[in-house]
Amino acid sequence: MLTTILEAAGQIAPPDEESIRQAELRLNSLTKPPGSLGRLEALAVRLAGISARPQPEYTKRTVVVMAADHGVCCEGVSAFPQEVTLQMAHNFLGGGAGVNVLARQAGAEVKLVDIGMNGEIEHPLLVNRKIRRGTDNMAQGPAMSREDAGRTVLAGVQIAQEAVKSGTDIFVTGEMGIGNTTASAAVLCALEGLSAEAAVGRGTGIDDERLARKIAVVERAQHVNRPDAADPLDVLAKVGGLEIAGLAGLILGAAALKTPVILDGFISGAAAMVATALAPEAKAYLIASHVSGEQGHKLMLERLGLEPLLDLGLRLGEGTGGVLCLHLIEAVCRIMSEMATFESAGISGAAEA
Repeated sequence: MLTTILEAAGQIAPPDEESIRQAELRLNSLTKPPGSLGRLEALAVRLAGISARPQPEYTKRTVVVMAADHGVCCEGVSAFPQEVTLQMAHNFLGGGAGVNVLARQAGAEVKLVDIGMNGEIEHPLLVNRKIRRGTDNMAQGPAMSREDAGRTVLAGVQIAQEAVKSGTDIFVTGEMGIGNTTASAAVLCALEGLSAEAAVGRGTGIDDERLARKIAVVERAQHVNRPDAADPLDVLAKVGGLEIAGLAGLILGAAALKTPVILDGFISGAAAMVATALAPEAKAYLIASHVSGEQGHKLMLERLGLEPLLDLGLRLGEGTGGVLCLHLIEAVCRIMSEMATFESAGISGAAEA
């Protein structure tokens, strides 16, 4: 299984250097002082390299929302019961979730994937790739088998491949799963050797008593399972989640196809950490949309070496922060394609020192 995943990861090439060079030349020829658009210029150059086009354009934008359940919910780590995952899935499919609203504004499609919900939904818009009906309680043993973790990563790779074949040229990572901030914190602890206290946050808005319980649960999961930081699949299997594994695969599949991936928040960050542990080259294809209100997310972005474009205190998940970032990417693309150059506008350029 790992061989197959590494084969997919091995297809990831570095960003296109010639497109990067052409984008830099284009930016320096536009009617503005050099560097005056700040980090938007750096984003334009990154997108050019990722997409191998000096002036990229992203017309089909897909938010992949991976939905799954977590056995650790029985430990009382969330303010909401596990059945909310399935209930919210119906909300996504009906177009009523926060990410649906923001995606409509940004011209993006929301694709809900059942990668591991503890229940069944029949709906024409649902992508059913269920690996199993939720994970087991990681506080008492492995969340899932190594084989299931690998199958879930590969399912994510295949979803990326199918979406790109259907025209998708940029992804936003989204998720739904009560208990998934607990699993994400556990993944962060395992991969980075951090304490549970440093990684665990309030998730759905839990009180101090429940937060203490959540920290203790993550500590117990580390002690019981002893996940191997040098083996990302081992970490996923022992303390991860199905949606985390699926998104990790999506990242690998998209990167192999030179398609940018806009990361959302904490759960997406956990998936990115797993993906880049499997294939460090994938990091070049990741764009951090925002830093969430979940305390461990900032640590994740620091470890990934990614600078978020927004800081709005978001902690909804679903892909909401990522979708908001599509507006910035649209702005960058329009600047590169529509802004006049000094030559075309007949304007004198900056004098050389």
